[in-house]
Amino acid sequence: MNARLLSFLFFLIALTSVRGGEHVILCGGPALRQWEDLRVKRDQHDRWWGNFVRASTLRMTEINKAYGDSAKIIWIVYKPGYTTRGREDGKPYTSWINDLAVKYGAQLVWVSGGGEAISAINRRPSKSVVSFDFFGHSNKYCWVLDYSNQIMGASKAWIHQNDLKKISRRVFAKNAHCQSWGCHTAESMSAYWKRALGMPLIGAEGKTDYTVVGQGRLPTVSGRWSD
Repeated sequence: MNARLLSFLFFLIALTSVRGGEHVILCGGPALRQWEDLRVKRDQHDRWWGNFVRASTLRMTEINKAYGDSAKIIWIVYKPGYTTRGREDGKPYTSWINDLAVKYGAQLVWVSGGGEAISAINRRPSKSVVSFDFFGHSNKYCWVLDYSNQIMGASKAWIHQNDLKKISRRVFAKNAHCQSWGCHTAESMSAYWKRALGMPLIGAEGKTDYTVVGQGRLPTVSGRWSD
């Protein structure tokens, strides 16, 4: 077998491996209006319940364009936030999320806390995860799955940067693309991710803005994206 043919075969094997990989999307929950309406307008969050859900489906569309409609998407969603916001708004948000998972061909995994989210990631097969995205509230030290939902301006569910070492690096493919779309991640948490998992985590220096997701665009950043 000549060298050119051998090189081409290795390329096909690598391409098949990437296309056969999994894409993990972690989605946090929204705040309740009963708390946020008590704030001054500039400090309010989540007037629309679906910021993180819509951002997730926009990313799914990107993945399907890049990897094909058969790409395997694992959508890990913090359920309590959508249950309580749905009760507040009188809308079946959890049912709508189930319907969206079917529409986009995603495997929906409901979780109720940071530990469950980490366990859901760790259950992926070895070296299967070729991309990872987080959509939700955050600060530079943690991903906040629940914010201003059960307690005004506070959280009862999160993944702290010190928890990242609990995520198994064996589930990630080499050169997996990982990005956090929450505020301030690159200011501290990205460095902890790299030490724990051996790969970069693109994150925001500054705040992220989800108002653009209603226009079909992924969140923007007030500062810059960095790893």
